[in-house]
This record gives sequence, C-alpha cells and structure tokens, in this order.
Amino acid sequence: MKLIILDRDGVINEDSDHFIKSPDEWIPIPGSLEAIARLHKAGWTIAVATNQSGIARGLFSVDTLQAMHAKFHALLAEHGGKVDAIYYCDHGPNDECSCRKPLPGMYVQAADEFGADLREVPVIGDSFRDLEAAMAVNARPIAVKTGKGERTLESHAAVLKEKNIPVYDNLASAVDALLAGEA
Repeated sequence: MKLIILDRDGVINEDSDHFIKSPDEWIPIPGSLEAIARLHKAGWTIAVATNQSGIARGLFSVDTLQAMHAKFHALLAEHGGKVDAIYYCDHGPNDECSCRKPLPGMYVQAADEFGADLREVPVIGDSFRDLEAAMAVNARPIAVKTGKGERTLESHAAVLKEKNIPVYDNLASAVDALLAGEA
C-alpha cells in the first residue's frame, strides 16, 4: 500500500489566518482536487490530517467541519478522486493533546488504521508543524509554497535545507513529482 498524508488548509484548500469557518469559505486551491484524483487513480491511499482548533475556539462546530468535508468529498468526486480518511484535531493550542501537529498523533492514527509503516510515507504540508510531525515519525516531509508555505520557507529555510526537504509550488506540482518518482 502506498499511503500519503496531506494537510488540508493551505495545501488542498485556501487558508486564512482567521480560520476556514464554513463550507462557503472552503475553496479548493486550483489544481489540488485534480492532484488528489491522480493519486487516487494511481492507487495511493490518501489521508488528510488537519488541525482544526477553530472548534475549540468556538468559531465553528463539528457539524460545520463535517459540512466542509462533505463539500470537499463532493467536489473531489467530480474529478474522479477520493480520500480514504480525514483526521482532525479539534483541540486548542494549550490543550496538551497528542494529536495537534507538530505532534504526530494523527499520523500514527492513520498508520494504525491502514496498517502502514510511517517510515518514508510522504507528508505534504505548508506549515512547519506539518513537517515537524512528519520528521517525528520518520515520514518523508514535503513542503508546498501555498497557504503558509512562503512564511515557512522564510522562517525555516535552514532546517528545510539541512533536512533536504523538497519544496514545490503547490500540491499539483508535488504530486506530479511523486508520480514521476522524483519526490
């Protein structure tokens, strides 16, 4: 099985420093749904792992989050794609849970559910905490410039270079490289 783990906000859909709080605000980044569909058609098992502290902050409910994910699934299906699981952490930054990235709890949950070894599993994220969680379980972090990606590149350039973490313009270009065996 080829497992891949994707962050959501800033990788699949547009991000906001004010949180994505409704299905109307959940807007796919151009090319992201098609990229996920290509992964699905190539036989990848696709998991999404996303921090959603807006729930703990009272900005939206679990039902609203489920409505956002229903929109995601429906739009993705229009492109012939699907994701196999969506994991979310609904805790706030001070809740001391094990699932909130940069901790790897959601990645471990995906590995357990799919019987996968996380070593070398590609994890695509835009924020450094996505990449930190991947490194914590010896997965293969891949950065994208969308979402908070440019900020991540500026503030963590030395670590990205030292750890040889590849950087792509967006999810579509990262998936192109993966499917070509270049990432």
